[in-house]
Amino acid sequence: MNKTISDIAQMAGVAKSTVSRFLNGGSVSEDTRQKIERIIKQYNYVPNTFAQSLKAKKTSIIGTVVPRLDSFATSQTLIGIDEELRSNQYQMLIANTSQDMQREIDAIYDFARQKVSGIILLAAEVTEAHLKAVEDIRIPVLLVGQQHEQLHSLVHNDDQAGYEMGRYVVEQGHRKIVYMGVSEKDRAVGIYRKQGFQRAIAECSGCEVKYYETSFKMSEAIVTAEAILKENTPTIIVGATDNIALGVMKIAFSNKIRIPQDLSVTGFGGYDITEMIHPTLTTVKYHYLQAGKVAANHIIRLVKGESVEERTTLDVELIPRESVDKL
Repeated sequence: MNKTISDIAQMAGVAKSTVSRFLNGGSVSEDTRQKIERIIKQYNYVPNTFAQSLKAKKTSIIGTVVPRLDSFATSQTLIGIDEELRSNQYQMLIANTSQDMQREIDAIYDFARQKVSGIILLAAEVTEAHLKAVEDIRIPVLLVGQQHEQLHSLVHNDDQAGYEMGRYVVEQGHRKIVYMGVSEKDRAVGIYRKQGFQRAIAECSGCEVKYYETSFKMSEAIVTAEAILKENTPTIIVGATDNIALGVMKIAFSNKIRIPQDLSVTGFGGYDITEMIHPTLTTVKYHYLQAGKVAANHIIRLVKGESVEERTTLDVELIPRESVDKL
């Protein structure tokens, strides 16, 4: 049977509050410390920090709401969050919503009931329901990946990413261009990334650009790309994410279209796989691990009542590789 704090206190001959103080790093006599340590080691006692936090007025738990777990961006961001939280003696709880909006809202309320100190929200879209939930729970919430004037936000510079990619594409001599984007419900990827690209294209004359919409799923990007290639002969396809670009490459290979000799391809994200495939993929690298660490640092500061800038923007980095031919 698992021992409780009361059991440990009884065996050590001290008050329950003394054991609790010891477990929380408080001051106890050397004799008492040795007795408690000996009993804890003997019975392999592990404190239930979650239960302790629920009883406390202020917890050391941060809730993180994510739309999906099978994503390079999400996994890297979570690693960064976890590393930074652990180094500051905080713990992370994760709620995966599988891109279900209602589950996302429910997760915010669920975390509040579990008395987390703060919430990091990785959302593709911020609705009135999100804002109402944040107002209702009255605990710090940090939005990551999107921005909203009513929430503290941490974003990647999507506009700059799109602009740098657009400028690179035209500098390589491409004029017949296809851009495969996503729904504008995702403002970061669907709007700001595309707007940056359009801004660069507008600086070059003679470009013929066709814009299409697909989803974040590679399987759907493959279907969209196949339809595009049946009716178009672009010199380059720019995917709004690395997954979309990988879908384009897959269907190109299936149709014996050589990359980059017959078709150039680019993406956004900087996923590890993009430098392992052949040809390697030209992309814009997003620093997801750093984003996670910064997000964790900011939510801790908000929990402590310290000031944090309303919006923090992280830099991106264009990485030219083998998948783009210079015309």
